[in-house]
Amino acid sequence: MQRLNRHDFPGAHYSERVIQFGEGNFLRAFIDWQLDWLNQHHNTDAGVVVVRPRNRVVEETLNQQDGLYTTLIRGLNAAGEQVSEARLIRSVNREIQPYQQFDAFLALARAPQMRFVFSNTTEAGIAFAEQDRLDDTPASSFPGKLTQLLWARFNHFAGASDKGWLVVPCELIDYNGDTLRELVLRYSQHWQLPPAFARWVQDHCAFYNTLVDRIVTGYPADSAAIEASLGYEDRYLVAGEVYYQFVIQGPNALAQELQLHALAPEVKLVDDITPYKAQKVAILNGAHTALVPVAFQAGLESVGEAMDDAQMAGFVDALLREEVIPTLDLPRDELHAFADAVQRRFRNPFIRHALLSIALNGMTKFRTRLLPQLLLSQQQNGQWPVRLTFAFATLLAFYRGAEGKRHWPLQDDEQWLQRFAELWSAVNNDKQTPEQLVRAVLSDANHWGEDLTQQPGLVAAVSQHLQNIIVHGMRTALTQLR
Repeated sequence: MQRLNRHDFPGAHYSERVIQFGEGNFLRAFIDWQLDWLNQHHNTDAGVVVVRPRNRVVEETLNQQDGLYTTLIRGLNAAGEQVSEARLIRSVNREIQPYQQFDAFLALARAPQMRFVFSNTTEAGIAFAEQDRLDDTPASSFPGKLTQLLWARFNHFAGASDKGWLVVPCELIDYNGDTLRELVLRYSQHWQLPPAFARWVQDHCAFYNTLVDRIVTGYPADSAAIEASLGYEDRYLVAGEVYYQFVIQGPNALAQELQLHALAPEVKLVDDITPYKAQKVAILNGAHTALVPVAFQAGLESVGEAMDDAQMAGFVDALLREEVIPTLDLPRDELHAFADAVQRRFRNPFIRHALLSIALNGMTKFRTRLLPQLLLSQQQNGQWPVRLTFAFATLLAFYRGAEGKRHWPLQDDEQWLQRFAELWSAVNNDKQTPEQLVRAVLSDANHWGEDLTQQPGLVAAVSQHLQNIIVHGMRTALTQLR
């Protein structure tokens, strides 16, 4: 079978206006996929040069396919219908490895039409490396490499105001754009670059805070059948879900120049990204955290199986709509639409999320994802939310690690694993009550940020649920919720 390339599969070619730090699956099924659609339908003319940020010698690069690859977007659409759509992506032109091609890397700074920088170098990528020097070929960190490019561009175009860049990091850290700009300015100072350069960066380059969301599963297991249907070999074939969201905080220039309005409502330009982060954490991540211990202890193995179970699906839906959404600050119709999308994503037949695989560090996840909503709900209504306190109890029950003859592995900080082992041993041997276990866990102010036993009625609410789970089992305890 012929391997994908531009000679045998000719088509559109776009001007190089985008530098992309990162060659991974996510950016290719998210940023490059969006740019390709905009190029085709709105003549955006945004060709991408991929910069591989790490120093790894690899035999296979996107250059072997002239930048071409296929995305396979599949899952459930807004109507709940199963869809699968292959798209040949032509937005990527080439790939550069700066450790082996440093001159070609720096040449990107001198290209007058170059305008945009996207990145996904993982959460650890936006960091400062004290040992980096301006004359390194290249600097080791991503912010260091970006500073080298910006400095070269500033010099080549004599600080021209119209040659600044729009920088759009997609790394999953809070206020990623602000953080990246601060690190570029820190490198400027560290390398003793002239103040005029720092002013140019601040005044004529824009750094955007973003929130990105799409599950990208990578190279599909059924690739042979897919390639047979496509009629070519594609070693960079990448699969992702139908849903995506791209929330961007910053100046309007990015939306205007890339015509991002055409991708609304999936792409949103906002003044403040904070409520959208809260929405994702509480509804998407929170639903996972609430569902996992309930569904697993009810005998289910995956998220999809849980959502096919009427009792589990009803629990998640009611928890989100009655207890989580009222605590958030976005318009109600927008929040309910997001909750609808989350539940469709959980039902995606093309993705199997094992419950145990997402049970890692459940104590920290509950603190960050659901505890704020639990406390806010009580403040709003004067009573403890039934399902959120039940989810709390199911998490504590999960850390038994066993029920009857069924055993399961636990993955968390060693101090929690050891503590739960001692607490549950005491409960099982009638040396303490479930309420005493709840009190011991909730009193840990170092973990929760406060002594939760001082919240009137919380220990009693969680303890009652936990007692019901122990005595009656998960299914029966769930039916008793009102």
